[in-house]
Amino acid sequence: MTKVIMHGCNGKMGQMITGLIEKESRMEVVAGIDASSHMTRPFPVFQSLWDCDVAADVVIDFSVAGAVDGLLDYCSSRKLPCVLCTTGLSEEQLEHIKKAAEETAVLKSANMSLGVNMLFGLLQDAARVLAPAGFDIEIVEKHHNLKVDAPSGTALALADVINAELRESCGGAYEYVFDRSTRREKRPAGEIGISAIRGGTIVGDHDVIFAGEDEVITISHSAHSKAVFAKGAIAAAAFLKGKPAGLYSMAEVIQEARSRT
Repeated sequence: MTKVIMHGCNGKMGQMITGLIEKESRMEVVAGIDASSHMTRPFPVFQSLWDCDVAADVVIDFSVAGAVDGLLDYCSSRKLPCVLCTTGLSEEQLEHIKKAAEETAVLKSANMSLGVNMLFGLLQDAARVLAPAGFDIEIVEKHHNLKVDAPSGTALALADVINAELRESCGGAYEYVFDRSTRREKRPAGEIGISAIRGGTIVGDHDVIFAGEDEVITISHSAHSKAVFAKGAIAAAAFLKGKPAGLYSMAEVIQEARSRT
């Protein structure tokens, strides 16, 4: 049985994850952490992680960026594995994650969806073939009107995957361009345009466009419900239980799942 502390248990994602875990036979939420105490939960809820004295195997975090440093310190001090799902982190916090991973297992992903993480592999193959052939690369991401960061962490991760492949296969990297409104020139080669759209209740759409001469290839992912992120976080928690200190990714979760089939 995997025992989970849900960090941000009363938020929308926290509620969804705990609801899904209730249906799991090999996992249970043994405690929750949330600044809000407006809900009655079937497990103890603490306003601070440091007040939590419940033994657990892993923490799942879906909170806010301001709470991440305290979470990392807590998990480091207790050697408690952490699935870190909060986005919009600063460069200093990303360095903090690397430091915490020296003390405990940390899994960090810009997007917890298994589908998006499978998409990364497809983009590596596409970039390796299409970029040297002169295809322009554009990324368009769409999210709901409450999302505060733009472009999304997932869009940046998609671009990073493409650039990493280009460094490996072509010995170069592309520049990221977020705004062309002040430029009066034709599109130069060697850049990835990243556009953000915010509106309504769009859960999350990402299109990666490879535009060549006389043909266009678009690789897309659409999330129809936040449940896809919750399911990915649960799979990551099961994977991380018992893992040694280190920084892990969803790619390793997928690889382990493949090895069992």
